[in-house]
Parts: sequence; C-alpha cells; structure tokens
Amino acid sequence: MHLCRDSYWTEVLQHRERLLRLVRRRLPNPHDAEDCVQEAMLRAATHRDLDRDRLGAFLTTVAMRLCIDSYRERERWQRLLLRITADGAPEMLEEAVCDQEFGRWLLRQAGQLRGRERQVMLARADGISIVEFARINQISVKAAEGAFTRGRARLRHMCTQSLGESCG
Repeated sequence: MHLCRDSYWTEVLQHRERLLRLVRRRLPNPHDAEDCVQEAMLRAATHRDLDRDRLGAFLTTVAMRLCIDSYRERERWQRLLLRITADGAPEMLEEAVCDQEFGRWLLRQAGQLRGRERQVMLARADGISIVEFARINQISVKAAEGAFTRGRARLRHMCTQSLGESCG
C-alpha cells in the first residue's frame, strides 16, 4: 500500500512543472500560481479511484478551475472596494480599511443565514440581481425580494447586536 501511494505521488509530481507553466500564464502572482498547482495536486490525492491514464487531464481541469475561482474572488473584492468609496472618489485610508473589514465581516455573517436568505444575500454580494436570482432559482421575483428583505433585516439585527456587545 505504501509503495503504491509513493508511485502515485511520483506520477502526480511529474505534472507539476507543466501545470506551473500553464497556471503562471493565467495568474499574475507566482505565489498564487504555486498555491493553485498545489491545491490541484492535493485534490488529485483525495481521489483514490482516479484512473491514472486520466491524471493529467484531471489535474489540468482542476488547475484551470482554480484559476477561474481566483479571478472571481478578486473581482468580488474589487466590487466590494468600489462600493465603499463614494462616487469612486478615494476616502480617507482609515475609513476605507474599516469599511473593507466591515464588508468582510458582513459577508461572513451573511454566510451564517439560513436557506434562501443566505443564497440571495451571497448572490447579491456576487453582483447578481434579485430578478436574475429569481430566474436562476426558478422562484418568483416577489419571493426573492422577500428573502432579500428578510436577510437584510437579519444582518442589520446581527450588526446591532454585535455593536451593542462591543460597546456595552
């Protein structure tokens, strides 16, 4: 069993340099590229029944999807940063940092909501409109708006509670 695992890792490592070249062309930061390749290799390790003939294709697909995820995450943070500046004009640095941290905290809180409220709040954070969310989830716009309104009220309540605890 141990020998088999070593030969599997040897095969996985043979793809490392090829994956690095592929990912470095897509990600601007070499550290992100390295992280992406390592994550792809770890995911290959979790698939015990993976056909070794398809190992290269699997690693390539996973690495490319991780690159896409990286770009999506970067875009989401850029959209959040744009929201915290009024009319695109830079605010004071301290305020911008505080707003950015508050946005991160609020996004974590939205992840704690339940069901459709969580789904619609996270979709809005990703820039998906209420109408588009309703279409994707095959619900009425009114139901999506209701879930968004309830989710926003719950987040407001969480903020109030958190501020009350920190000030009290």
